[in-house]
Amino acid sequence: MENSSLSPFKTDTIIEPFRIRSVEPIRFTTMEEREKLLKEAGYNPFLLKAKDVLIDLLTDSGTGAMSSKQWAGMIESDESYAGSSSFYKLESAVQDITGFKHLIPTHQGRAAENIFFTTIANEGDIIPSNTHFDTTRAHIEHAGAEARDLVINEGKQPQSDHPFKGNMDLEKLEETIQAVGSDNIPVIMITVTNNSGGGQPVSMANIKGVSEIAQKHDIPFFIDACRFAENAWFIKTREEDFTDKKPIEIAQEMFSYADGCTMSAKKDGMANIGGFLALNSDELASECRNLEILTEGFPTYGGMAGYDMEAVARGLYEALDPDYLRYRIRSISYLGDKLTDAGIPIVQPTGGHAVYLDAKQILPHIPPTEYPAWSFNNALYLLGGIRGVEIGTVMFGKQPDGSEKPAAMELVRLAFPRRMYTQSHVDYLAEVIISAYKQRQKLGGYKIVESPDVLRHFSARLEPIDK
Repeated sequence: MENSSLSPFKTDTIIEPFRIRSVEPIRFTTMEEREKLLKEAGYNPFLLKAKDVLIDLLTDSGTGAMSSKQWAGMIESDESYAGSSSFYKLESAVQDITGFKHLIPTHQGRAAENIFFTTIANEGDIIPSNTHFDTTRAHIEHAGAEARDLVINEGKQPQSDHPFKGNMDLEKLEETIQAVGSDNIPVIMITVTNNSGGGQPVSMANIKGVSEIAQKHDIPFFIDACRFAENAWFIKTREEDFTDKKPIEIAQEMFSYADGCTMSAKKDGMANIGGFLALNSDELASECRNLEILTEGFPTYGGMAGYDMEAVARGLYEALDPDYLRYRIRSISYLGDKLTDAGIPIVQPTGGHAVYLDAKQILPHIPPTEYPAWSFNNALYLLGGIRGVEIGTVMFGKQPDGSEKPAAMELVRLAFPRRMYTQSHVDYLAEVIISAYKQRQKLGGYKIVESPDVLRHFSARLEPIDK
């Protein structure tokens, strides 16, 4: 039979676009062991030891596997204090993809946020975004400014199937500027994808719309670009005008509408550490570099070793590879489909880096002030050794004045490390979640017994509420 007589076929099986050349053993524990370990950790999964977690979906930040090309680059890195060739490789990659003139390397994204907001934000300022993530909000509030979320209404509705639920509400943005005055808004931010809202993408039309409003009012516009490549893939697959565009071309257009970006390279930089601030303004770049020298290091390494800069320089391009992105997004939707088929409420449609379980619907008998998402997340660890993270009232409920307000959504985020787990891991994960869901009436709430004033979810200690 000649090959030309064969008919092509389409498979739904997820094929990882890589071969595995190194493996790391994981430790199996019993449920009795996990009960003891969770209690010792103050019922806070952040305080568990990683060796006691079977499948770790706490975060996709810095937890992925690096490629052979990244490791090769790390071996040939230049660790010179000033003028490192590794810095110039990173600078070239960032300038190629973002188009921004100045690169300020940092040890991770929150350091870039610290430098940026310390430089531009003042007491009483308002900084709008679609949805600020936890560290972004903390840095803004530390500077005395207000982090204001202006995501579209669909972005607050877990079951809405809007294709771009990360979009900013342009009408509310305009109203905010008119109400507080452009002089009191040092920057407009937009997060791609919108992590706190379920990893939901932002459309190119929305990015362009925000840019036009910012230019009209002479306000700088910056992108929180942690997951820019995943956002580019959603634009390619969901926005009609971009179907035939390459992800790198879409990313370049996204950045062309902005004046700069902050970046945690631990996400779509495909590296274990690193980040940067990139921008066009000569004056602002000079101010930020002065603070960088004080807090991070010399401008041609910042908080990064040369081998980290090499890894990120390659990783930024690897994150934009179409085969990788197709696999990445399909892996997330694969779990989402399994859970939806089992009747488990999740944020729809599935996002780019995580599946978000809707704990408000799963556990309606637990009020937000008793932290339903925290409860369900702990149940996943107890049942199957799975570690996710709560994105709800523990993370976002505490207000700057010390009061507590229920979060808009009560979510359990299961964030997938890049190039780490296989389909069998995901099948096991689905079984654990379905088992927890079937036993949901047995779950109770939690109370905080010890916590810091800022970013309490990282180190708070809790106790079950005995009813």
